[in-house]
Amino acid sequence: MHEDSRRGSRGNATWPPVTLLVLAICGITVVADGYDVVVYGAVIPSLLHEPGWGLTPAGAGLIGSFALVGMLIGATTVGTLTDTLGRRKMLIGCLIWFSVMTGLCATATSPEVFGLFRFLAGLGLGGVLPTASALVGEYSHPRTRNLVFATLFSGFPVGGIIAALTGIFALPRFGWQVMFLLGLLPLLLVLPLAIRFLPESITFLRAKGRHAEADRIADRWNITSDDTQQGVPAPEQSPSGTDAGSLSPVRALFSRSYVGATVCFLVMTCLCLFMIYGFNTWLPEIMRRAGYSAGSSLGFLLVFNIGAVVGTIVISLAADRFGSKPIITTTYLVSSVAVVLLSLRLPTTVLYAAVALGGVGAMGTQSFVLAYVSKHYPVRMGATAMGWTLGFGRLGSMLAPPLLGVIIGAGLAFQWNFYALAVPGVIGALLVGLVPRAPEAAVAPGHGGVGGTARPLAGQT
Repeated sequence: MHEDSRRGSRGNATWPPVTLLVLAICGITVVADGYDVVVYGAVIPSLLHEPGWGLTPAGAGLIGSFALVGMLIGATTVGTLTDTLGRRKMLIGCLIWFSVMTGLCATATSPEVFGLFRFLAGLGLGGVLPTASALVGEYSHPRTRNLVFATLFSGFPVGGIIAALTGIFALPRFGWQVMFLLGLLPLLLVLPLAIRFLPESITFLRAKGRHAEADRIADRWNITSDDTQQGVPAPEQSPSGTDAGSLSPVRALFSRSYVGATVCFLVMTCLCLFMIYGFNTWLPEIMRRAGYSAGSSLGFLLVFNIGAVVGTIVISLAADRFGSKPIITTTYLVSSVAVVLLSLRLPTTVLYAAVALGGVGAMGTQSFVLAYVSKHYPVRMGATAMGWTLGFGRLGSMLAPPLLGVIIGAGLAFQWNFYALAVPGVIGALLVGLVPRAPEAAVAPGHGGVGGTARPLAGQT
């Protein structure tokens, strides 16, 4: 890479063009992902009154879980296949798959058919974030990776905001079907850009012996041979002397060298997604039960997502400077404190500020955990690590809505819902301290993708 581009990426002043390109395409894909996930909550009231369906709230909750089950399967299987078949190919495949299946939801004539399409869409949706994260992580410098991941992950709440605002306008005028037809737009807006411009992982190509393709990408983006080699980790030795570099990505993920960190990352993500889906599913209803109007309750949900977008990007600048562990610990605790504040009878302005902090704490933590995962493992197993981390985390997303629903249905005071959301933040903060250092060979010359360094930066262990 040219020297000016290298200085820009390391000095945090600018990002190389390839970083911006990959982030733009993957980021728009994640926005579409966020829309498709949140759109179901926006149409539930309409589905409950759909003539001939006879859908009950319990049935609607069951259908909602279908997509999450699909996302769990998609995250683990697609993430693993990505390290075998290629990141570019899998991301484009997931984009086509979830867009088509979401569009087909508009044609459903029964709850059963609708639930099937939601499950099938979930398979593609689950594969988007781990694959996009792996590509973005490889084409970014470790010193700016928290900011890059924060920007990427902020696409999810942006998609949720778009779904909520679109529902306010479109549902009364056109019905619930149009919300899913809009899910086809990525095929027109994103797919052509991805096919034309999205580069494949150079590390993946060289690992598969496709050096001519890797050289063409390197030449196109002025990436030197040194930079491309920096994406290829040296074989790492486990304490027992086993060559972890010879293991499949899944086996290496749970090898002696990585199993401790892997378990911590799996549970941390589960806790994050518990908070995120708990907030996004039940916050309006909880605040309504606390005495706020329907409009104010929806306002809390919008502030939660807006706070997540803005605050996460701002805090990521500190994460790139001070490292992952202290920032993740802080954001976990911020989320818990914010949730406890919501349980108190405070002025509305203060509560809105607390909701915004809750968005930063919940969604911000998730983006920083993903950045941490990308720096902890060798590039060759990066997508597998992302897939398993996010796949296991889906257990938290599936548990939060019914658990909080049980608390609400039991007639307990609304504060108990916030206490249930505060506990995961405290547990997550404790888990961060248990993540061991990455094996030295995993960050040896050059884990870190474009412009990577030979050693982990201070504070990024």
